[in-house]
Amino acid sequence: MHPNPRFGWDDAGAMRAFVQQVSFAQIVIAADGRPLSAQAPVVIARDGSVRFHLARGNQLTGLLDGAPVLASVTGTHFYVSPDWYGSVDQVPTWNYRLVEIEGVARRLEEPDLRDLLDRLSAAQEGQLTPKPAWTMAKMDPNKLDMMLRAIVGFAIDAPSFRGVVKMGQNKAEAERQSVAAALRAIGKHEEAAAMEAPL
Repeated sequence: MHPNPRFGWDDAGAMRAFVQQVSFAQIVIAADGRPLSAQAPVVIARDGSVRFHLARGNQLTGLLDGAPVLASVTGTHFYVSPDWYGSVDQVPTWNYRLVEIEGVARRLEEPDLRDLLDRLSAAQEGQLTPKPAWTMAKMDPNKLDMMLRAIVGFAIDAPSFRGVVKMGQNKAEAERQSVAAALRAIGKHEEAAAMEAPL
């Protein structure tokens, strides 16, 4: 996490909303003295746990149950040229929005895995309207059971959230607006908006 407190993100509700919106995380554990990682879609369950699934053959799958885990969720990120500030003696930087989720992983039983997949599909399919939503009910039950056996679900119970929003809050307002204008000029509208309203 960035050490400058001006970039600290303390709003737990906003961090959870961000995780739900991005819905994709880097899952990291330490095993046998080395870091291991995998990528997974994530959802926040009704009980507040963060849930995800991996392919049964993934190297992490057999190591996660009961292990300390870190899930890193990254949103908007971009390079900032020193020329864009409109002032002298600046250096290049990288701006970003990030939430880290820490806790202990727990393997999910099959009913909870189905719930995880239902929630994940509903959240993603809901963004595709007016397309009718896909659900598991559209699959042949035998084929669905076969697919479910190919994955393993996990929960991070009582997760700890910490976040960073580094969008030039340490710069003068005129410098931030100048960077936003430069980003818009090259078609990076989402990044420009993040500079103008970081939190």
